[in-house]
Amino acid sequence: MGENKVSLFLDSGAYSAWSQGVEINIQDYIKFIKKHKDVIEVYANLDVIGSAEKTWQNQLIMEEAGLKPLPVFHTTLEKDEWLIKYLKRGYDYIALGGTVGGSISTLEIRLRLDQLFQKYICDSSGMPKVKVHGFGLTAHQLLLRYPWYSVDSTSWVLIGRMGGVLVPRFRQGKYTYDKNCWKISVSNKSPDTKEAGQHIETLPPMQKQVILNYIHSKGYKLGKSEFKKVSQTHKLRQGEKWADNKPKAKDKTSKRLLEIIHERGLCNDYKLRDELNIIYFLDLEKSLPEWPWPFKIKVRKGFGL
Repeated sequence: MGENKVSLFLDSGAYSAWSQGVEINIQDYIKFIKKHKDVIEVYANLDVIGSAEKTWQNQLIMEEAGLKPLPVFHTTLEKDEWLIKYLKRGYDYIALGGTVGGSISTLEIRLRLDQLFQKYICDSSGMPKVKVHGFGLTAHQLLLRYPWYSVDSTSWVLIGRMGGVLVPRFRQGKYTYDKNCWKISVSNKSPDTKEAGQHIETLPPMQKQVILNYIHSKGYKLGKSEFKKVSQTHKLRQGEKWADNKPKAKDKTSKRLLEIIHERGLCNDYKLRDELNIIYFLDLEKSLPEWPWPFKIKVRKGFGL
């Protein structure tokens, strides 16, 4: 494949399948990995949400098939003994699931991860003994708190499709990545355009300029569109797209909202928002210390955590 070779990290999709009530056949999963072994560099075990025993059995099935899947431990669902089992067996790269919020607060997840990293994953000096992957890691404080070897998240695409972009905080004349970023709505179709401080057009002038400076520094523009009502029989021309769904009514005289793009940019192209959000995470990665680095729990006075 030469210079165009792509290496992928494959998630089994177990969480999505579980949330949708769909079952993944482990033999199909094994066949898929073997078929695409040239591009799949790392692949996770087919974990079973709610059953550490079945997850373990799938690990063995995949290994018997000649594969080396990443073991998966669900931090908030499984007992410590399962993580200990993986560590004792000598795996040097382990995935942690159950780090997504949902009904569990970020604080609860943080306290659980503190325990696991301090007691099992890291040595007495805080250095990680194994590589750890964090599934679905979106909370900034969790991302920066632990010495992850790798993480994954879909927030970059979800935020972009919802009309937003990620922008680092601006402090002392530079953009920094050690604090949670801004999530700024920029789509000209976003309902946030009517809420003060929720959309780039409703931000205070100084903050808006800081956001625009970041956008321009990365080679992007906000863009410009015009909207108008036209007949639903209108034939789209270059630079035009529908801004609403096709009416269910069969009345051909009803109108539809048309978007006329005068300048392509973040406000009217989700692909550009996706690109900028990826750039944010790439810059965030560059700001992190090189792995491995020590995990230390900062003890605060009083009741602070």
